[in-house]
Order: sequence, then C-alpha cells, then structure tokens
Amino acid sequence: MGHDHSHSHGTGSAGADTRGHRRRLAIAFSITTTILVVEIVGAVWTGSLALLVDAAHMLTDAGGLALALLATNLTMRPPTAKRTWGYQRAEVLAAMAQSAILLSVGVYVVVEAVQRLASPPDLPSTELLVFGIIGLVGNIISLAVLASSRSDNMNLRAAFLEVANDALGSVAVIVAAIVIATTGWTGADAVAALFVGALIVPRTLKLLRETLEVLLESTPRGLDLDAVREHLLGVELVRGVHDLHATQIASHLPVLTAHIVVDEECFRDGHVPRILDDLQECVAGHFDVNIEHSTFQIEPPAHSRHEPGVHD
Repeated sequence: MGHDHSHSHGTGSAGADTRGHRRRLAIAFSITTTILVVEIVGAVWTGSLALLVDAAHMLTDAGGLALALLATNLTMRPPTAKRTWGYQRAEVLAAMAQSAILLSVGVYVVVEAVQRLASPPDLPSTELLVFGIIGLVGNIISLAVLASSRSDNMNLRAAFLEVANDALGSVAVIVAAIVIATTGWTGADAVAALFVGALIVPRTLKLLRETLEVLLESTPRGLDLDAVREHLLGVELVRGVHDLHATQIASHLPVLTAHIVVDEECFRDGHVPRILDDLQECVAGHFDVNIEHSTFQIEPPAHSRHEPGVHD
C-alpha cells in the first residue's frame, strides 16, 4: 500500500506575488544582459583582461537570472501526465553547462593574468573606466529592482546575490582603471582580473558539485538519512524501515521514498491510514530539509520475501 504526499501552493495571492517576482527578475535579466554585451564590446575595444573576466562573470549571472526566471515561470505551470515534475531538471542541466564553461574561463584567467603581470600590455584607462562605470550603474539599478523582494524566497535571494557579485566585479574594473590612470601601472588590470576570478571560481566549483549531486541522485544536503530512519522507526506501530531513499529533483525540491513494515493486524484494524499521516508529518516538518513530496509503501513483515533486491 503506497501513498504520495504533496501540497498545492497555488492561490490567487501567491499567483500575484509570483507574477511580481517574474517581472522584477525579467527587468534585472534585461539589464544584466545589456551590460554583458557592453562589457564584451569594451573588452575587445580596450584589450582589458579584467573587463573580459567581468563579462564572463556577467554571463554566469545572466544565466543564473535566466534560471531564476525560468524557475519562477515553471511554478506557474501545472504538471502533466508526460512530465510529472515539469521541466525542473532542465535547471540542473543548464547549471551544469554553465559551471563547466565558467570553470574553463577561470583557468584561462589565471594563466593569462600571470603572463600579463610579467609583461603588462598598454591599456586605455579612460575607456576602461567608462565601461566599468556603465557596468556598476546597471548593477545598482538591478539591485534596486530586486531589493524589495529579495527576502520573499530563496530564488530571489540568490538572484540578488548574483547581481551584488557583479557590482563587486565592476568596482574592481573601476579601481584598475584609476590605478592605471594615476600610476601608469597596467598590471593593475591583471590583478583586478584575478580578484574577479577569485569571486567566480569558488562559486563555480560549488555549483558544479551541487549539480553533480542532483544528477547522481545523492541524498539532499542537510538531510541525515540515519536520523530519518530513527525517527520513522519511532512512529507508533512501525516495526521496520527499508529501501529508504532521498533524492532531489531540482533546487529545493527533495523527495523521499521508503518501505514501512507494520504488523499484519494493522491492515485489519484500520491503523494504516493513521500510520501514513504520522509518517507524512514526520518527514514534512521535523527535519531541516522540509520534504513535501514523500511516498511510503506500507507492508506486512512477510512481504520482503517477495521483493527482489531489498536493502536498507
């Protein structure tokens, strides 16, 4: 006997909030994409490595905002019989591609910056400063757009942090331009590039690790399956737990399945529905990772003899 537990979050008020979130993300995405194009042009024009690296940073953040916008749109689409989870996993695949590209950029930056420190090229500080200021102004506008709703959900909070990192990259470009203009030391561009790269690479490795964990169907971070098992065994009338699995479909969408062993009498005296309710409450509200999608198979002790490959 199995049961799937999930909640519907679609209310009129929530729908209005989601549309507002989507509008703010769309504005921030448009601004970020515009700055990205401007910085690519600026990097080609000036030959600045710092500006090129900041453009790569902007590319990552534009991708992050696009994923946030996609995720917001997906929350407004009902599941179908063909795609019961919708296109949630597309977010993970896109993030994987994004992190792989950015990691390549990070390696290039380190090699190129070291070479430029040894032999700095001539750079036009005025043009570099102009492009840096354009990027910073755009980032400040995006931060203002997202600021009022950044605490509404994790999706918007992540988007806000993406843009905040962009602003730091633009500041690095501006500082490099000022140093070059006042001292003539063009190596400041390479130093700024290394600074921006230091912002990118750790986040890239973190993103790559998280996407691999999802694709490998690892247990969601922050969820201790031993603690889950112990808590399930503490539910009244539960005699055993096996085939306990917890995976993640996409960001903030963990799922859990388990086979629950109860006495034969529970199927005759009507206790099974109450046991299901207790199990659902157990995983939905007790742990740091809130599991809203859970499936339990309730079975008698003798049932395991008919199941091939039973494991803990």
